[in-house]
Amino acid sequence: MVKITKSLILLGLGTFIELTAASAEKRVNIVPAVLEPTQRLYEWGDFVEPNSPYFSSVLDARKLGAAWPSNNLTPRGIILNLGNKLWACFDLDLLRIAAVWEGTGVTPVSMAQGSYHVPGFKAPEGQATLPQIIGTPWLANGIYPGWQMATEPALADPRSPCPDPGEVGRGPLAPEVGHFQALRQTAEGLCLEYAIGETAIQQWFTSALENGSPRLVSKLIVQPHSKNLILVLGKLPAQLDFRVETDSDTDKPLVSQFSTPEGMLALRLRPDNAALQFRFALGKQLIDVPPISKLPLNKRWPETVVTKGALSRAPNAFVVDNIALPLDNPWRRNVRLADLAFFKDGRAAAMTFDGDIWLISGLKGDLQEVRWRRFASGLHEPLSLCIRNEEIFVFDRNGVWRLRDTDGDGEADVQELFCNQFAQTAETREFATSMKLAPDGSFVICKGGQEGSTTGKQNGMVLRISPDGRSVTELAYGLRQAFLGINPKTGLITASDQQGHYVPATPLHIIRNDQFYGFISQLLPKEKYPAPIADPLTWIPHPINASGASQVWLTDARMGPLDDQLIHLGYYRPELFLVLLNERARRLQASVVSVTRDFEFAPLNGAVNPTDGQLYVTGFQIWGTTAKQISGLARVRFTGAPCLLPREVVPMDKGIFLKFDVSLERSSATDPANFSAERWNYKRTANYGSPHFKTNGSKGQDNMTPSSAYLSKDGKSVFVGIPGMQPVMQMRLGWALKATGGQSLEQNAYFTPYELTRFDPAVEGFGSFTVDLTPRAAASQAAIPQTTEEGKKVAELMGCVACHSADGSTLGKVGPSWKGLFGRERKFSDGTKAIADELYIRQSIREPQAKIVAGFDKSDTGMPSYEGVLSDGQIGALLEYIKSIK
Repeated sequence: MVKITKSLILLGLGTFIELTAASAEKRVNIVPAVLEPTQRLYEWGDFVEPNSPYFSSVLDARKLGAAWPSNNLTPRGIILNLGNKLWACFDLDLLRIAAVWEGTGVTPVSMAQGSYHVPGFKAPEGQATLPQIIGTPWLANGIYPGWQMATEPALADPRSPCPDPGEVGRGPLAPEVGHFQALRQTAEGLCLEYAIGETAIQQWFTSALENGSPRLVSKLIVQPHSKNLILVLGKLPAQLDFRVETDSDTDKPLVSQFSTPEGMLALRLRPDNAALQFRFALGKQLIDVPPISKLPLNKRWPETVVTKGALSRAPNAFVVDNIALPLDNPWRRNVRLADLAFFKDGRAAAMTFDGDIWLISGLKGDLQEVRWRRFASGLHEPLSLCIRNEEIFVFDRNGVWRLRDTDGDGEADVQELFCNQFAQTAETREFATSMKLAPDGSFVICKGGQEGSTTGKQNGMVLRISPDGRSVTELAYGLRQAFLGINPKTGLITASDQQGHYVPATPLHIIRNDQFYGFISQLLPKEKYPAPIADPLTWIPHPINASGASQVWLTDARMGPLDDQLIHLGYYRPELFLVLLNERARRLQASVVSVTRDFEFAPLNGAVNPTDGQLYVTGFQIWGTTAKQISGLARVRFTGAPCLLPREVVPMDKGIFLKFDVSLERSSATDPANFSAERWNYKRTANYGSPHFKTNGSKGQDNMTPSSAYLSKDGKSVFVGIPGMQPVMQMRLGWALKATGGQSLEQNAYFTPYELTRFDPAVEGFGSFTVDLTPRAAASQAAIPQTTEEGKKVAELMGCVACHSADGSTLGKVGPSWKGLFGRERKFSDGTKAIADELYIRQSIREPQAKIVAGFDKSDTGMPSYEGVLSDGQIGALLEYIKSIK
């Protein structure tokens, strides 16, 4: 029997944790982790762990010098840590050794590496500042296949060009020409498996020391092949030696080396009906080519980390239980979760933006023993993960990987490249933003659409990957930075997008029919749209949902009234939204209402746990957010308390229909003063975001004063009579009601009424009557207090704090700091100057593009106009807040 010991440790803030240690008989180390109000700053280890055989990265080797290839850029690279300060980059698309160097790795300027130690760091948009080698180059290649079925090498790129011919991120070779297959952990180290035509190849890289000098050694096994093969190794400096040896007893020269006219070292492999094994070495003053040593295969991460959850005591129908992350871990590894998915038994796989996969158990009940085990690492800025047939699939910038544990030791030893049959540039904003599993076993993915240097092939597209991973179909294009959702039963695809250039507010789309969704690269002619623009299912105002994340269908859930409903995640102001689909009209429409804002972190993705039926949500911050924690994991739990959310919000010809699960108190439900409504339009332009426009075209919102309100016979539905109903881009309805049980119902719904259905009182359960649409005087609006406190509230509501700091910092911000702003001289991008007085600040709020501060004119993020969005009183309060920040 294993003896378990328990002890309580008292920490500084009165926090108790339980330290549990298993005996050495199990050889499991248990490390405690603490749930804290905010994630404290840990002294993390290096992003590139010393014992990691590889990690994924872009590699920019275009500036090594005149003697080296000038176009050597690898958007999809496996960086191999060979030991003895030797590194190599293998290009997954072109199956080439992109570079070998002696040094300390690559510059940490990518989005994940840069923000790993410094939260909020953002890699500059475009491709001007990308990871480069740190050290001395030993070998470098140009942009052409490393392996070729030919008698003489062709040093040209055979792939179809991008819209910008100079863009090298053209995607993989044609599958019949060559394709990468897998990374496999073996006793000889990391094995790269790929195929040239139908010929399978395995390759290992390692290093050795000879008289204190490092040398690269690579072993290859090439299966029988009927055609000549050429391996173009690249350009070497004169001071380095190269040797190649075959492990065959034949006298035939099966492998011979030669140089191309361009000075590239290459190997020629003759056809052979037997498997060919050979080795080559690269180094200074080589004597021989040593064999690759075999080492025992040990677990890299044998330890288990245990954390706890803190159960919410809120009396609401839906509460948020926070679960501690394994931040105190043996590897000093940062944990920034981006997505999770569940196995059938309730275990979960969770993924970090830094390329790690964790397996989690104990996500049930009181959450008092949540166990974490590391499963895999080395992925390239992944943001989404799926489980299909109990196998883990991850979407990163290299493609979609299938992770397998073939020896059953609890860690992935094979990383199969399930599909990369789509292009990927080195653009820092071409994120692998989203992947969802469809009912037929296919995967639907979405790629970041912003472009700062070149125009690529599939930026901003939604793609479907066939169940076998062999084919890719384009489903939609023209998206800026979309996050997806898929109904696991019907296959309906939804997507949010990020407000910005060409995106006037936060949209929630239905993805179908290869439609164009309105976003155009800033590198293309302004407002020259390639096709008609598909309208969203609904718009959501930017102040309400400043950054839309993914959507989750609560199918097979046990969430009470939310079962089978569509949930949308909000990032900037962490929030869970219920999307109420309206199928009454010929055109599908929707309304959005808030479920909860009780998150300590910024949500990105969520999944339903099949064992408890609750929604688990995770995410991390890198862009602006009001979240307190860098990252987090939470359970959204249904308590069984009465649900005060509406069942329906339907715009109709004479007003708006509301339906609830609870009975309403009659006097509050029939008083039109308890309802408020307004409407406005947006304009889609090349500018960032959009002001609000009244229906007459002037800036602002139309107030719509309800004339009447009626309660249905069962007491659960209300019809609000509103004169002048008409289709617009955005409408808001607010209510402050009472349930017969005494609960307060205060909520706002946001929707886009494309079509107004006819209201029939008898059909809806009200009886027969004529809706009173007599205009009623609007209640007078209370004056906005002109105080710093009120101004701070406005700044938080409008998302200003995501772009402008109050402490002078600019890290992670895309706008100048407000600290010491008022009364100071400002220099603008056009060379002019001005004093930041009241007039300047008011103009900057209403017309942010009029004067752009120097240094902020090249950002891919802008500021929308708040003309017509903020009232004069709100602008005045915001001004007072800015003036107070000294």
